[in-house]
Amino acid sequence: MQFNATIDYPADAARVAQMLADEDFVQRKIAASGALDSSLEVLRDGDAFTVTTRRQMPTDQVPASFRSLVGQSLDVRLVEAWEAPGPDGSRRGTLSLDIVGAPVRVTGRMSLEPTGPGSSREVLAGDITASIPLFGKHIEKAAAGAVDDVVAIERRIGLAFLAEQDA
Repeated sequence: MQFNATIDYPADAARVAQMLADEDFVQRKIAASGALDSSLEVLRDGDAFTVTTRRQMPTDQVPASFRSLVGQSLDVRLVEAWEAPGPDGSRRGTLSLDIVGAPVRVTGRMSLEPTGPGSSREVLAGDITASIPLFGKHIEKAAAGAVDDVVAIERRIGLAFLAEQDA
């Protein structure tokens, strides 16, 4: 199942990229996601950076009929790798989300583009796959809902973070 999401920010691409690599911002996203426990690592390679988070998530977003397959919590690993910016400040990246012990995987592409003076857009697109015979499509649909929730959290936290920086 494919997903597409867009987040518009009232800040230039360089400032948004700085935010995306900021440990405080990432911690806020993790906290807002309802994680029971977490860890994060930001690695920089020149102007490129990779943000890796690992979250222990409650199973309340998993359909009740599938909870017995995943246990009391989910171990979710998300890797967001951003390339160095192009001449116009735009960036490209990849994302990979794995749920340890579950046959569900999310892979995708990300971009961060300037959209005008002091504004930019983050675009995410990718695929959700669940390799469970008969139930895969149901699980993919539930995972797509979770991806939508994660994007909504990132949008809300990002706008608040940028507003705080302006204050």
